[in-house]
Amino acid sequence: MKRAPLPPDDPEKAAYVDALRRLGRRDHSEQELRRALARQGYDEGVIDRVVAKLRGERALDDRRFAEAYSRSRLSHHGLGRQRIRQDLRRRGVARPTAEAGLHEALADVPEDHVLDTLARRYWSAHTRDLPAHRVRKLWAFLVRRGFPPALVQARLRALWPRWQDALEGLEPAED
Repeated sequence: MKRAPLPPDDPEKAAYVDALRRLGRRDHSEQELRRALARQGYDEGVIDRVVAKLRGERALDDRRFAEAYSRSRLSHHGLGRQRIRQDLRRRGVARPTAEAGLHEALADVPEDHVLDTLARRYWSAHTRDLPAHRVRKLWAFLVRRGFPPALVQARLRALWPRWQDALEGLEPAED
């Protein structure tokens, strides 16, 4: 599909159309959109007006973005809350907004179910390791994916009680 050329004397309209194209492909945080428009060479004042217009139209909403992003990362990518928080902050979402979105997503997608699914898949795929060693490697894998260490330890003890001794020494850090 060929794009209609925009008049070069209307940078605000051009920035608005660029922003809508980006938002049409996927949701963005406000900060991500600002960075993208700045990379395109738009003036900061133009970017401010376009962002304000998009917020007013509810086409740009960091709370909605944080919730959708969190839900997607939990459901489809198998990431835990700590990793999602980190990713949202990197995308420029304010801490309270990120927490609210993550909280909503966790209400819909329980983190322990995601963790259990990942743990079972990992366990089945790594059959060459001895079970005690596999449990320790699995613990580290799940913590790296952003699940709270205390939750990982509790779920692994519940899933494989026979091998819970292997978790000794892997002290859960405070959340």
